[in-house]
Amino acid sequence: MASTSLAFPSLQPKFQSPRRSSKPSARRGIFPPIASSLSENPYVQVPPETIESPGPKELPILKIPGSYGFPFIGPIKDRLDYFYNQGREEFFKSRVQKYRSTVFRANMPPGPFIASDPRVVVLLDGKSFPVLFDVTKVTKKNLFTGTYMPSTELTGGYRVLSYLDPSETRHDKLKRLMFFLLEFRRDHVMPEFHSSYTELFNGFEQELATKGKAAFGDASDQAAFNFLSRALYGTNPADTKLGIDGPKLILKWVLFQLSPLLTLGLPKYLEELLIHTFPLPPFLVKSDYRRLYDFFYESSGPVLDEAERLGISRDEACHNLLFATCFNTFGGMKFFFTNMIKLIGRTGSELHTQLAQEIRSTIKSNGGRVTMAVMEQMPLMKSVVYESLRIEPPVPLQYGRAKRDLIIESHEAAFRVKEGEMIFGYQPFATKDPKIFDRPEEFVPDRFVGEGEKLLKHVLWSNGPETETPTVGNKQCAGKDFVVLVSRLLVVELFRRYDSFEIEIGTSALGVSVNLTSLKRSSF
Repeated sequence: MASTSLAFPSLQPKFQSPRRSSKPSARRGIFPPIASSLSENPYVQVPPETIESPGPKELPILKIPGSYGFPFIGPIKDRLDYFYNQGREEFFKSRVQKYRSTVFRANMPPGPFIASDPRVVVLLDGKSFPVLFDVTKVTKKNLFTGTYMPSTELTGGYRVLSYLDPSETRHDKLKRLMFFLLEFRRDHVMPEFHSSYTELFNGFEQELATKGKAAFGDASDQAAFNFLSRALYGTNPADTKLGIDGPKLILKWVLFQLSPLLTLGLPKYLEELLIHTFPLPPFLVKSDYRRLYDFFYESSGPVLDEAERLGISRDEACHNLLFATCFNTFGGMKFFFTNMIKLIGRTGSELHTQLAQEIRSTIKSNGGRVTMAVMEQMPLMKSVVYESLRIEPPVPLQYGRAKRDLIIESHEAAFRVKEGEMIFGYQPFATKDPKIFDRPEEFVPDRFVGEGEKLLKHVLWSNGPETETPTVGNKQCAGKDFVVLVSRLLVVELFRRYDSFEIEIGTSALGVSVNLTSLKRSSF
């Protein structure tokens, strides 16, 4: 689920997968495999070679360019460049230009004193990047947030699923529990989404009528949390002790985990001291976390029963359900929904009309019903969702540590990575690779229609190609199809109800902000 580092995998950590697992899949067909969409111009490219297949042309093996600088000084310099002097995008672009390579060495934040070793090998193209999905080549243990790991005091004393490698026994059991949750509550997802987001749109209309604009962010956060609570746990938060406090408690708790990777708009040196040099103390958020934990424990009875059957204690299961729902899924919806509305909104009324016509005519021809099968008949809508995931992947930063000596190939060269070295990929560069995508920086709504579906193998938001499936043996997002489903539902609900909408785009401490300035009700 992001234009800031505060972005999350959805419903289950999206950390990378091997192409095949030796273990049986625990996926069990929770949601039918979800298809795609494209553009009038087919963007069919020769797929990148896998990293250990040299292909028709053998690439030269080169020394990895770049430098870590002097100890302590180099990491601090790179951190200041990353956050302030250049910013994240320019930090990477300038080094690609300097080294004339999409593979190079650099230090990644936070560095001293939070991360003991910030040195990484950076991958910034669509050919080298997929090594991060292959857990036969890289380990994912304790790497969910990169070169540091937040205190387990923030997760009940447990290393939750996001921080486990598939080689660990707990990973198998906990991922099976996530699959169970999705399957157990699958029939409630679409009705509860419709209900929660109808409430959201009604609120927007009232706010527009009284104030002339409506902020998308906070209201969307509340709708997302209400939906997840109702759909996955059968509980309406407003009817519990938690009330409407869920979203703000989650954001505070997440801040304590990800603050070393964020900028909050404070004066540079104050921010450096407060959040980039030392971790925030967990005890400051302990009571807030307890409120969330109590809500999930009281709402998760049947799922906790299943956890015990799998050999997981109810306490450990509850902490994992909380993390998966609040950090991964809610966080992903928070950032991705805002970014998708931004992309669709600024594209304009022509796209809006096309979406409204496709969505309404398809629903009408299917007896007025919205089902997953009906949405599969909406190629433009599906493409818009995939293109949004390509442009704004919810989790932009991925890490893995080499399990053995590797040869990693970019489009131009091959590079030796030694066992134990940390490998880092910045996904927006990989999914905007000009050797794979035509007009890679542009939002092309119909990119994945028709022949364009062949490019879905290069859509990587779920910590694996869109054409592959999460299993207990990989780190691909357990809720991959769930996330695509709810993203499609947002577009469908929006254009069933409105012909078009207009927005103002701004910035916030946690990324982009969107205000709705107009909602034009359906006229046909």
